[in-house]
Amino acid sequence: MTTPSSQRRTIWWIAAGMLALLLGISLTTRASAGQPAQETEKYCLSCHGNPDLHMTLPSGETLSLYVSQDVIKDSVHSPLGIECEACHTNLSTYPHPAVEYQNKRELSRALYQACQKCHSENYKKAQDSMHAQAATAGNAEAPVCTDCHGAHDVKIPDQPRSLISETCSQCHTDIVNTYKQSVHGEALLANNPDVPVCTDCHGVHNIQDPRTAQFRVQSPELCAGCHANKELMAKYGLNADVYDIYKRSWHGVDISVYKARWPTIQHSSAVCTDCHGIHDIRKADDPNSHVNPTNLLATCQKCHPAAGPNWTDAWTGHNQISLERTPFLYYVNTFYTSLTPLVLWACILYVALQIIRAIVDRVRNSLP
Repeated sequence: MTTPSSQRRTIWWIAAGMLALLLGISLTTRASAGQPAQETEKYCLSCHGNPDLHMTLPSGETLSLYVSQDVIKDSVHSPLGIECEACHTNLSTYPHPAVEYQNKRELSRALYQACQKCHSENYKKAQDSMHAQAATAGNAEAPVCTDCHGAHDVKIPDQPRSLISETCSQCHTDIVNTYKQSVHGEALLANNPDVPVCTDCHGVHNIQDPRTAQFRVQSPELCAGCHANKELMAKYGLNADVYDIYKRSWHGVDISVYKARWPTIQHSSAVCTDCHGIHDIRKADDPNSHVNPTNLLATCQKCHPAAGPNWTDAWTGHNQISLERTPFLYYVNTFYTSLTPLVLWACILYVALQIIRAIVDRVRNSLP
């Protein structure tokens, strides 16, 4: 038989147990999706805000577990309310599960897959890229999302625009250094927003192999994206007819045929980059330019080894024939453009007169 006092004690212990249980649940679920991002960050940073926090991986590498509050605050994710465990899906409570990764790279390649939850389209494109192909072939250093965008310090990737090429330089150092000395790179470093960066030519997430025949035959259209833009070219005093003139040239016609019928076959007809360079494009009056008058013959001889010293004299550049620039060619062109239709009309008139005469003769012969 229980007494009132014993009943009160029982009720008190039950209440105390329930309170303890509720407090325990509160502590272990502070990082849940229902809490504001700031609360989640505070909870995680109560440990990970310690600069000395680290662990040693099986490979012997030291992995810092420190995350700066300033870095988190300046990322694009934090203001959006994206919580830590949105990416670290298996770390909702403490103590955390044991780390199963052998080294830092293995950990990075596993954690970046969390990006597909929010960025599924870009993630899918990246899986078909040259980078993903390199990873499939066994290159563990092939870049993943976090190598380009960062992990806790994710920011808008093109602010400033030059940041794009700086990101690429982490792996493609020599190429980016060459690009920086080109007409495009110099303008980019001077904060010109109109010049192409790496991703304008190679793509962003769906980067393809630029060494293929398909990429090569598409490259004139790639250059035309800027150089056939009349408004943009007028801004810099450049000729916007270069692409149309190239398409009418032997090189352009030849490439167009191969592109239409045999796009996977490597062909030697010149595209823009064969003459102007790829990452080292310079102004034509630059002494180091491939198309500078002093270097032009050597550039042509890459495809035409027998070309003599007068070879380049016949080249008018990517310019319309004009009286001011090429007077002799202008008069020759005017003569033939006038003579050709005249001859054709004369031939048509001659054939028409012959037909009329034949009809007249037939009618005359048929009369009694």
